[in-house]
Order: sequence, then structure tokens, then C-alpha cells
Amino acid sequence: MGSPRLVSAETVYRGRLFDVELATIELEGGVTALRETIRHPGAVCMVPVLDDGSLLLVRQYRHAAGRRLLELPAGTLERDEAPEAAVARELQEEVGYVPGRVERLGGFFVAPGYTSEYIHLFACSGLRESRLAGDEDEDIELERMTLGEALAAVERGEICDAKSIIGVLRWARIVESMNR
Repeated sequence: MGSPRLVSAETVYRGRLFDVELATIELEGGVTALRETIRHPGAVCMVPVLDDGSLLLVRQYRHAAGRRLLELPAGTLERDEAPEAAVARELQEEVGYVPGRVERLGGFFVAPGYTSEYIHLFACSGLRESRLAGDEDEDIELERMTLGEALAAVERGEICDAKSIIGVLRWARIVESMNR
């Protein structure tokens, strides 16, 4: 089965963080279909690990969710920015640390049915205090948790966004394999 043929694509909305594209595609058999896609530049998500093994998380208001969420720190890539550069910048803006070591943990598409957003996941250790000014519209509270506490927060549904769940579970698997 081949890929559908792109007949046309038009950006119908340009926003600060993403654009919305309306595309017409032709499927096998000549059937045409419309696809709405949020075009996003991608993002990074960090698992900041302190020297004692505890994790740094952030609690912030998320308008789409209608409440404050407990999350791993993350941020949107700037135009032509390498994910590793975004990690250092975002970690300093959101939690006030710069990583001494950055380890790639993979990545994932957020919801490929309607958005191109891909999140690059990293573990950050060897943290040193270093703060960059954050975005003026960010309202972030820093929280420190052991890995066990973070896993329990996932189980209770207190950590409930996909990137944070994936990051905490991925980090737990790495720690588990190191302790064997």
C-alpha cells in the first residue's frame, strides 16, 4: 500500500506556536480526503536528575486542560534550533539549572492523527544552578520528587500528561536496568 498523493495544501491559520494546514490528499482508488494538521516545530522534554537521584518537575497552569498540571519541564524548539541546544535553554528557563550531561532517551509523536509535533526526550544530570529568564507568561512552581514518588504520582493520575508519563516511565526503566 503506497502513500496517499498530496493534491493541495494551504495554511489556514498562522499562530505564535503553530500553524494549521488544510490538505487535500488522494487515497488509493482515487478517493480524495481532507486532512487538518497542526504544524508544530517540535519540542524537547527533560528528565532533570539531581545528584541524589531525585527528579525536578514543574507545576504550571495549562489552559487547554483547565488546571495546573505536574509535569516534566519541556519547551518548544525555536526555528532551526537543535534539540540539545533547546534542552540547555529550556532547563535554565524552567528550573534554573544547566545540565552537565544530556542523554537522549528517544522521542515520540504527540498525536500524529492531527499534529506534526515530535517531542525529543532527554535525561539531564550533573545539574548546576544557572537561571535564564523564562517567558513572561509562564507561571511555574518547581517540585522535587524521588523516582518512586514520581511513579506513584503517575499511578494516582497526578502526573497525567503524555510527555511526563513517558519520561518518568522511560527513566524508571533505565534506573531499573542500571540496578540489575
